[in-house]
Amino acid sequence: MSKKIRLAKLKPLAEIEDAAYDVRLTELQKKLERAQHAYLFTGDRAVIVFEGMDAAGKGGTIRRIAWALDPRSLKVWPIGAPDAIEQKQHYLQRFWTRMPTSGQLAIFDRSWYGRVLVERVEGFAKPSAWKRAYGEINAFEHQLADEGIRVIKLFLSVSKDEQLKRFEERLRDPLKRWKLSYEDFRNRDKWDEYVKAIEEMFEKTSTKHARWHTIQSDHKPSARLAAIDVIVEALHKGMKWREPEIDPQVLKIASKEFGDVPLVERRGKTRKRGGKKD
Repeated sequence: MSKKIRLAKLKPLAEIEDAAYDVRLTELQKKLERAQHAYLFTGDRAVIVFEGMDAAGKGGTIRRIAWALDPRSLKVWPIGAPDAIEQKQHYLQRFWTRMPTSGQLAIFDRSWYGRVLVERVEGFAKPSAWKRAYGEINAFEHQLADEGIRVIKLFLSVSKDEQLKRFEERLRDPLKRWKLSYEDFRNRDKWDEYVKAIEEMFEKTSTKHARWHTIQSDHKPSARLAAIDVIVEALHKGMKWREPEIDPQVLKIASKEFGDVPLVERRGKTRKRGGKKD
């Protein structure tokens, strides 16, 4: 049996200097870019789920992922309360319609786990419904995995004191003030209830094909790097890399334009026009 995850026992990450952070972030973003290119040519797909405490840094991490990627094959889905139509459907319906197509990556800023978190704690779902949801979610994610979609799930945790500091920062910053809502403060009053729901979620839905990765994010830069590192590793795992072939017509025209200039450099080998190697 796997060890139970307890939020209070998550260790804060060591702080990182700005210069080292910038270097490491650039390295990880290049790896993300390479993974995206590989998926475009293999047709692989991945779903990246972000859950976490309010002000834990989900949005900032997602932005730094999106900055590195081509938006044409990346979809970011911010998930809020279901609309009037979605309320009449099965709660998983709106997520099925947002699954990535061939070669795409999809990021969910909050997700189907709302059924066993906010809907549970706030009483929007009956106990019979949210208790049943654990099995439904596991089956849903198993189907995604069976279809060849990688499911990467991250939970960003923040201490109660640090969360309050970030709320104050948002309040004082005109560009971030819109992020703060009445619900953010109200949810703090139910902190213990949310912690109980989160830890039970880990216990019941961390599976072999879709396990949870938890990150203590009191230090934002270190948490961002840790989260992106998890994603990079998961995207690269077991991937069979292949370089796309150059269209012969393009190669013919390029040879006239560039002569004997190398076209591609990979793994210490140089490919020239005509596919010859140096």
